[in-house]
Amino acid sequence: MGKDAFRCVECNEKATELHRDYNNGILKLTICGSCQKPVDKYIEYDPVIILIDAILCKTQAFRHILFNTRLNIHWKLCVFCLLCEAYLRWSLLHGSEQSNDPADIIRYTKEWEFYAMFGSATLELSAFCISVLWFLWLVVVQLQGGAIDFSLLLRALLLSCYGKVLLIPTVIWEHDYSPLCLGLIKLFVLTSNSQAIRVILNSSRRLSLSAVCVGVLSEMCVAQACKKLPWSVQDIKMKM
Repeated sequence: MGKDAFRCVECNEKATELHRDYNNGILKLTICGSCQKPVDKYIEYDPVIILIDAILCKTQAFRHILFNTRLNIHWKLCVFCLLCEAYLRWSLLHGSEQSNDPADIIRYTKEWEFYAMFGSATLELSAFCISVLWFLWLVVVQLQGGAIDFSLLLRALLLSCYGKVLLIPTVIWEHDYSPLCLGLIKLFVLTSNSQAIRVILNSSRRLSLSAVCVGVLSEMCVAQACKKLPWSVQDIKMKM
């Protein structure tokens, strides 16, 4: 990373280094010149502790992950979460129905609908991210005259969707789950998205929540539009 590439996890002040490496493997944490606290205390923490603080949506943990690490798994995480969400929607659509006949057209219909669910989830996530970026560009850049690193902001949005990994138990165990559980997962993901925006822009909670609300509205519009499309083979045949 280049000069002033790091951030203090406490006050968001820029820093040139996180620690100094002395002889014999002795490391000393860099002290922030603004708040007089360690620039990044998390470099001495166990990854499990960092993950717990991130789940608790602590600002310091988000700054550590987004500014002071080279965690570039956001695209892989995005695809993985989309696959889980697609399978979840597909299983909700068909329940536990199974077919042992390899030539059964219903089985291929279900496979097509799984890919359709994946495409639908991808479109919804794209609409969410694009709407959030557009809203922040309009408010921060056009109205306030500020600047935004859109690549960093997009990375933050995708990484903050890590809460969708909570869908994995439903994919593995295939048990009956309540809409309340899925609603709580969605709320957690949106809360993480809002916190990520606050950390990247160092903005108010009102701005980040407004951006998330705009993204959710756009996502809902795309979801409603996707429901009107013929996702199943039977529907396509009926229209032919």
